[in-house]
Amino acid sequence: MANFNDRKKEVIAIIGAGISGLLACKYCISKGFDPIVFESESSIGGVWTKTIESTKLQTPKPVYQFSDFPWPDSVTEMCPDHKTVLEYIESYATHFDLVRHIKFNTKVLSLSYEDDSSSSINGAGEWNLCKGKWNVTVQDTPTLSTQVYQVDFVVVCVGRFSQVANMPEFRPSNGPEAFEGQVIHSMDYSKMDSKTATNFVKGKQVAVVGFQRSGMDIAMECSTVNGVERPCTVLIRTPHWNLPADFSPWGLKLGYLYSSRFSELMVHKPGEGLLLSLLATTLSPLRWALSKYVESYIKHKNRLAKYGMVPEHSILNECSVAVVPEGFYDRVEEGSIKLIKKAECFGFSKEGIVLEGEAETIKSELVILATGFKGIDKLKHIFESTKYQEFIAGSDDSATVPLYRECIYPQIPQVAIIGFSESIATLYTSEIRCRWLAELLDGKFKVPSIKVMEKDIAEWDKYQKRYSYNKYYRKSCIAALHVWHNDQLCKDMGWNPKRKNGFWAEWFQPYGPMDY
Repeated sequence: MANFNDRKKEVIAIIGAGISGLLACKYCISKGFDPIVFESESSIGGVWTKTIESTKLQTPKPVYQFSDFPWPDSVTEMCPDHKTVLEYIESYATHFDLVRHIKFNTKVLSLSYEDDSSSSINGAGEWNLCKGKWNVTVQDTPTLSTQVYQVDFVVVCVGRFSQVANMPEFRPSNGPEAFEGQVIHSMDYSKMDSKTATNFVKGKQVAVVGFQRSGMDIAMECSTVNGVERPCTVLIRTPHWNLPADFSPWGLKLGYLYSSRFSELMVHKPGEGLLLSLLATTLSPLRWALSKYVESYIKHKNRLAKYGMVPEHSILNECSVAVVPEGFYDRVEEGSIKLIKKAECFGFSKEGIVLEGEAETIKSELVILATGFKGIDKLKHIFESTKYQEFIAGSDDSATVPLYRECIYPQIPQVAIIGFSESIATLYTSEIRCRWLAELLDGKFKVPSIKVMEKDIAEWDKYQKRYSYNKYYRKSCIAALHVWHNDQLCKDMGWNPKRKNGFWAEWFQPYGPMDY
């Protein structure tokens, strides 16, 4: 922005009042800005506002907390339920007086950029903060009236896991229209309250397609309601290394294995030098051995071999894995949940689901598609410019959203995208990125040239392809390099990246939000 001494006059728009949006709001306020937060729903919390009744936090709560607002002592569970998480988020917003900045029931329809020059990139190839203006077209959802706000900077915090459902494609006459029962997406199920959801599945033969977070939670709820008389069938395309809820394989906390500086020495890093590259290569057998250690515990604890659920790929190729609901495999054992894997392709018949190459129909009355979301589509369609849409989507269908520091697209001026890449905990990574963005907006540092940013993005892209499993690579995951990623942000801001006291603590203790 042209004059940082007059920064309070600049207008910053934040899209979304979930975790990332609230953090962006809080840290912009801390630098003297007066942001406007547009939230399409009537309350804060993002995905935590409308979720499956039995959903719990998928991350140990010490890793999922605000650095300056710890969990209250009254919350003793390691993985609190979704109501407790939402209360915690609401308390944070109240404590820092964020709600007054939020316009509820206000949906952002489009973003269009007005530049006062012939190009959005100057001759030096620099990414600018102050050249043009963004027109933010919003709709008041109760009245459907629209309004345009002109702002200097936009922070997009729409998240990956909401609003735009990922629906499988079917051959003609082989889709849900051929089925006499009902087909819904897990997104629709999650909007139901507990009583409505119970009545919805009660007494029905339910099939769930998908085996990650929402798929397992829904299967648990269906099995609770219908028992062994009407088992819930779960169709699984790819088994994953889903974790038991104790996060301590054979008594050793996962943080020591995957969230310390030493653990990251075993991983090839974007932009690493010769020494770090040699170390990663030399230590790769240790990383492999630790992965087998963790896999052996998951196989034992979840009885994966017994149910034919041992993944074909290594846990090294997973990004963020789901946590198995307590008692899930007990339900499989008793017969109230039935697992069918290798459901790569399926369609519908009159009576239920037909798997490719299988003659027998999986008889169903209700099919719930826990098939995820199209986060890329939601993100790209915010932009009115087709050029910007293409930048976000990319030409390669397996590509990540190419963001510098997982925040900025070099060819789109005056915009940051927060909370879109996956990690151990969204809150953890979003907070330090929002602090980084606030320092950038406050003029404490500048981002490098567009060419340098694009080179850095290419290095991260190479890393993500190297350590990801097939098509799941698109998730923009930094889980194996949390410390390395945070080090880069700290150095940009002029902070000391080493946050521990003492040599052994610095190298071997897990890093978490309270270190920053």
